Parts: sequence; structure tokens; C-alpha cells
Amino acid sequence: MTTKQLDSYFRSFLDIDGFLRTDDSLNGLQVDNDGRNITKVAFAVDACFESITLAAQRGVGMLFVHHGLFWGKPAPITGIMRERLQVLLSHNIALYAVHLPLDQHPVVGNNAGLADLLGLEQREPFGDYHQHKIGYKGILPKPISIDEAVKRISFMGRPPLGVYPFGTKEIRSVAIVSGGAAMEAFQAIDEQVDLYITGEMSHSVYHYAVEGALNMIAGGHYSTEVWGVRRVMEKLANEYNLEVEFLDIPTGL
Repeated sequence: MTTKQLDSYFRSFLDIDGFLRTDDSLNGLQVDNDGRNITKVAFAVDACFESITLAAQRGVGMLFVHHGLFWGKPAPITGIMRERLQVLLSHNIALYAVHLPLDQHPVVGNNAGLADLLGLEQREPFGDYHQHKIGYKGILPKPISIDEAVKRISFMGRPPLGVYPFGTKEIRSVAIVSGGAAMEAFQAIDEQVDLYITGEMSHSVYHYAVEGALNMIAGGHYSTEVWGVRRVMEKLANEYNLEVEFLDIPTGL
């Protein structure tokens, strides 16, 4: 497939145009190739030098990431940025990035993936971000403990950044916004959910969670955002005769 064909494919189910005014990320094709067909696509959370170099070593034609290179304003092609782009261009690798549209997607998104791991039912959009709700909330079929919730959402068995058991021991309702969404805990308190899951905790939120009797899990920015790229990878592999690979580069954060 060409980059134009892959771009059309990804746009067919990811609402890239719907986030043009609200997402700082330059969603879509960030770096093109020379027009040749792509037979292998690698998927990673971050477009860093390590993921780009690994993609080059694995002989891929496109790297699909959640966090791309360009965010809201022109970036000078110097230093680290130049080194990253040099590897992409010298190995003819296209770079494709999808940020908030991948968080929000109800099937292949990061938050949908976490909700599936928990088995959430009666799902509703949750987490207002510039008039978009990018997360989900729902009800568990049976109450679980916060430790059980941690087990269900942990990627590769890696421990979360933090577990904050400030609420009920029997959890029935859960709200989820992956990544750096600590402040959405205030919405979780207002909507009286039992557990809020995100990637990172904030000092500004801590005492409100205590006083609002809100359980929280800071699962890690990286670990809560592997699910979307992996689901897009699986969808692409199932629908087209392309080789795919997930590049696991955890930050511990």
C-alpha cells in the first residue's frame, strides 16, 4: 500500500478531521516516503530516536505512533529533531501520528481498550477536553477491588505508577482517560464514580481525591496508551496483507 492509501484507510475509522481545532498534534501523515509501496508497518507509542531507529533496523516502510514529532507550531529541524528526521528520510520511512482521535475511538482507542480489559458495561463518554469527551465511564458487572483493577489493566505485568485507595473497597463504577489526564479526576468526583484510571497523578489532585473518596490508579502514561496503537495494528493486519510489528519502548512513566 502507498502512504496515500494508508492515510485513507486510517482516516476511514479515526476522526482525524474532527480534532483539527482541539488537538495540538499534527494528526495524520507527518513524514512521507518517496512514493514506493509499503509492505511492513511498525507501531509504537512515541516517535523517539529509539523507535525510529528500531523501525529502520526492522526494515519497515511506515511507523505509526500515538505521539508524533510535531505539536501545534513549527519546529526547527535542528539537534534532536534533525537526527530523528534524518533516520526517517535516509531509510525512506513514513511517519504517521494519531493522538486524541486514538484516545477517543470507541473500538480501537486507548480508553476503549482499558474499558474492555475491565469488562465495563453501560459505557458513556467521559472526560471533557475542549468540547470533546475522549474517555469512557461505565459499570462493572460485579464489584472488584482496586488491586484486581490494577491486574486487569497492567500491560506486560508492569506495575502502575501509583495506586490510591481513597474510596470504597468494592468498586462498581469506573471512569477512564489515558495518558496525562490527572485533572479529569475532578469530573470523576463530580460524577461520583468509584474509581478513576489515568496515566499520571498530580499533587494538585491528591487531597481532592482523598476528600472526595475517589479511588485512583495512575497506570503510567506509556502503559495506558499502548492499547490504541496495538489495536490499530491488529485491525490493519486482519484486513490487509501487510506485515506489522509493535515496538515496545517503555519509559516507566
